Amino acid sequence: MQMKKLADMIGTPLIEQAGKKIRLTADGQELARATREIFSILDHYTMSVDERRGLKQGKLSLMAITTASYFAPRLLGEFVKLYPGIDVSLRVTNKEQVLASIAENLDDLYFLGQPPEDIDVVATPIMDNPIVVLAAPDHPLANKKKITLEQLAREPWLMREKGSGTRIAIERRFAESGIAIHPRLELGSNEAIKQAILAGLGISALSRHALTLNQPGQFAVLDVVGFPILRHWYAVYPAGRQLSVVARAFLDYLLGRGEAAPVVAGKRKLRTSVGALEQ
Repeated sequence: MQMKKLADMIGTPLIEQAGKKIRLTADGQELARATREIFSILDHYTMSVDERRGLKQGKLSLMAITTASYFAPRLLGEFVKLYPGIDVSLRVTNKEQVLASIAENLDDLYFLGQPPEDIDVVATPIMDNPIVVLAAPDHPLANKKKITLEQLAREPWLMREKGSGTRIAIERRFAESGIAIHPRLELGSNEAIKQAILAGLGISALSRHALTLNQPGQFAVLDVVGFPILRHWYAVYPAGRQLSVVARAFLDYLLGRGEAAPVVAGKRKLRTSVGALEQ
């Protein structure tokens, strides 16, 4: 209804339907570009106001992939305690929507386990993200030492959907040894995978942060040669975006004292962290 009212006001169709999909017309795309330019101007105005206010007031908009929900709220809560006058928002969603938001330059910062390869971004590592192999506590491999990748490949695997950063890292680790693994089940969330592990449906590998809310001993972390896979969590923003005073303060808070220097790497500009928050 809102789109129809907007189209009536503009005097031209803004959307068209192709099968079950709705897409913007050429006029709709031009209006979307103009709208983004208007909001960009407003963002710059807001930043100038925030600069005059310091960190007493301001807004911070964050977006994170689902796995980051295990730590992002805690970090954000600690920051808000330091600056109670700042209004914050955090959206947690799947990787595809996060990448779409980065491309549209809609939020201040994004939490990702793997920076995008096809979008020019500044990606700052903020903490370690080890990928560990998990099994039920009564699994036959639970008390074994130095389990080989060949042994693991014979187990039924539970995996995230294709395109997941964790899945890509797992498959790459096995491929380095010339081993292919075939998932028994593909599940859309870490919580679903953990429940499937406890139900005895197989094993999986997830970020150690995914165990944050679980009781010690609820899962067996297997002793596997080649694991954990050492990765990082990144705070990401589009390379052309000027960070607001609040966003810059939050990024510096994540880095300890902001003691990091940008390093250009392909299409991405990476910052190496000296003061990572967690090991």
